[in-house]
Amino acid sequence: MATSPMEQFEVKPIVPLHLGPYDLSFTNQSLFMCIVVATVSLFLMLAVSRRRLVPSRTQSMAEVSYEFVANMIQSTAGEDGLKYFPFVFTIFMFVLFSNFLGLIPGAFTVTSQIVVTLALAALVMLTVIVVGFATHGIGFLKLFVPKAPFLLLLLLVPIEIISFLTRLVSLSVRLFANMLAGHTMLQVFAGFVIALGSAGGILSALSITPMFMIVFIGALEMLVAFLQAYVFAILTCIYLNEALHLHDQH
Repeated sequence: MATSPMEQFEVKPIVPLHLGPYDLSFTNQSLFMCIVVATVSLFLMLAVSRRRLVPSRTQSMAEVSYEFVANMIQSTAGEDGLKYFPFVFTIFMFVLFSNFLGLIPGAFTVTSQIVVTLALAALVMLTVIVVGFATHGIGFLKLFVPKAPFLLLLLLVPIEIISFLTRLVSLSVRLFANMLAGHTMLQVFAGFVIALGSAGGILSALSITPMFMIVFIGALEMLVAFLQAYVFAILTCIYLNEALHLHDQH
C-alpha cells in the first residue's frame, strides 16, 4: 500500500538509461503503455482470428467497439470523416484500455500523467491542422474568420485563434484531471479503511463505511473511464469535422 495517495502516480525508472543530459530510462509508465498496446492488439487479434457467423463474446465486443466508433465519426464528421477511422479508433481504444487497466490494483494509470494526455492532444490537434490544410489549402484559415463586420473581426479573429489553441490544454487536462482525481479518492478511502481497521474497538467497525465508498467510487470510476475515452474520441471527431467542413462552422 502506498504511503501517500500521490505515490501511485510517481514515474519510476525500471531500466535506467541516460544520454548526456537526457533521461531515456524505461519507466513504469513506459512499461504500462507497452502493456496497453499489447492488450489492445491481443484483444483485436483474438476477435478476428476465428470469425464466426454467431460471434463469440470477444468478437462481439470488438464489433461493438468498431461500430460504436464508426457511428460516432459518421454522426459528427459525416462520410468524409470515415477515412480517418483508423486514427480515431486507435485513440479511443488506447485511452479506453489505459483507463480500465489503471483500475487494476497495483497497475499504473498511464492517462493520469499530463505528459501522456498532452502528447495525445497534441497529436490530435496536429492531425486536425494537417487535414485542414490538405483539404482546403490556405483556405483552412477561414476557420478563424467568422462572418461578421470587419471591425468586429479585429476582435473575433484573435479570440478564434486563442480558442483553437486552448483546445490542446482542455483536451489534455480534462482526461488527466479526471483520472488523477478518481484514483486519488480511491487511495484516500483505502487508507481510511486500513487506519480504522487497525485502530481496534468501535473504530474497526466504522471501517465498513469507507469500504462502501470504495465500492461506489470504483463503480463510478469504471463509468468515468469509458466516458473520458468517449469524450476524447468524440472531440477528436468534432475537430476533424471542422477541418473538413469549414462552411458548416460559421
